[in-house]
Amino acid sequence: MTLSLYDTMARAKRPFVPRDPRRVTMYVCGPTVYNYAHIGNARPVVAFDVLFRLLRHTYGADSVIYAANVTDVDDKINKKAAEEGVSIDVITERYLDIYNADMSVLGALRPTHQPRATQTMDAIIAMIGRLVHNNAAYAAEGHVLFNTQAYSDYGKLSGHPMEDMIAGARVEVAPYKQHPADFVLWKPSKENEPVWDSPWGPGRPGWHIECSAMIEQSLGLPIDIHGGGIDLLFPHHENEMAQGLCAGHDHDAPTEYARYWLHNGFLNMGAEKMSKSVGNVALVHQLIEQAPGEALRWALLVGHYRAPLDWTGDLIEQSKKALDRLYGALRRSSEVKAQATGPSVAFMEALEDDLNTPAAMAELFAMATALETARGEDRAYAKGELLASANLMGFLFADPEYWFQAGVSDELREKVDALIADRVAARAAKDWAAADRIRGELTALNIEVMDNPTGATWRIKEQG
Repeated sequence: MTLSLYDTMARAKRPFVPRDPRRVTMYVCGPTVYNYAHIGNARPVVAFDVLFRLLRHTYGADSVIYAANVTDVDDKINKKAAEEGVSIDVITERYLDIYNADMSVLGALRPTHQPRATQTMDAIIAMIGRLVHNNAAYAAEGHVLFNTQAYSDYGKLSGHPMEDMIAGARVEVAPYKQHPADFVLWKPSKENEPVWDSPWGPGRPGWHIECSAMIEQSLGLPIDIHGGGIDLLFPHHENEMAQGLCAGHDHDAPTEYARYWLHNGFLNMGAEKMSKSVGNVALVHQLIEQAPGEALRWALLVGHYRAPLDWTGDLIEQSKKALDRLYGALRRSSEVKAQATGPSVAFMEALEDDLNTPAAMAELFAMATALETARGEDRAYAKGELLASANLMGFLFADPEYWFQAGVSDELREKVDALIADRVAARAAKDWAAADRIRGELTALNIEVMDNPTGATWRIKEQG
């Protein structure tokens, strides 16, 4: 089966055909680093990480270039820096390090490039200059604005009439605008804000132009895939595309910006979209202290990436149990050496159908059942197929014994190890009554003991 992806621009699933299979490019809008990321921020990271892994599997790791930007100059960053009395670099470095560490715990591979707005300033200013030269932007009262009337396809991506987009975006009404929908490319910095020199006066860039310049500089146009949350469709992605296309040089102006536009659905807390501004957030930094990162990753993928997903405590618990089932199958086949093989055909068909992760997960369960019912050499193949399939989605890299002991406190671990040692000694002395008593204590602690010729090992009993 060929990979097919739902393209927002086409409003349909389309077979994925990269511009150059030797250089497949993907860009996903990344974080604004001024605070901890919430789990809603992690949904696009994890969803597009699955796509990144799938593309690497299909075209080769060296043939896929994935860029995810970092917004490191922004009003919220400026406010945080002012509150702490430090430069914006202190804030952005701190929270970018935390963000990268948190996403790693969720199993996300690091993008090939992680461009930052402040490190792309020359390219941003150059792109604005080309837009002005091409009459697609104009300077007014210390600002430079994009002229939406210069781009006849403005609104094509989001599919809304100009009037609806103006109302929906709650655009700023300013006397220097030639049209209400025109948006800022460059603006004067306020007092004590970061500032850069430009041909239009000192200031800093608008948000949309940053991504356009970073895409052009890190990947070149056109790119194969542009991803992000559905909330970025308008105005951010609409504006990105307009700028990127209108900024082309006369002799090589691109006619296509992204060959495929992908958007993930909202992550909801209760009935509302998860949002820092609303305050209904679950921070990744806190969640990874309460649950395994792999379980959080599973929870983010149980629904199709384009559909809304409700985030609940039950979702996390069900995700833990799902992984218990898979790790349990591996643990019960620990004596079997996995045969080197690839993912199953049915699993690949599910994943290549617009990243249908729920269907792919169902195939993982089917493979776990096949592993436990197989006999002889078939078990080695079944185990290899399960691991290859799960690994492609970012799962089952841990040792099964570690998985079932994860979250055990040092105090409990020491207590269990001491009881195990006492029981081994009692059995060696043929004190069966003491051995049984100690086993009862371990059972009360939800510990399962596995005796072997050299002593014993233990694990937390599987749930459910």
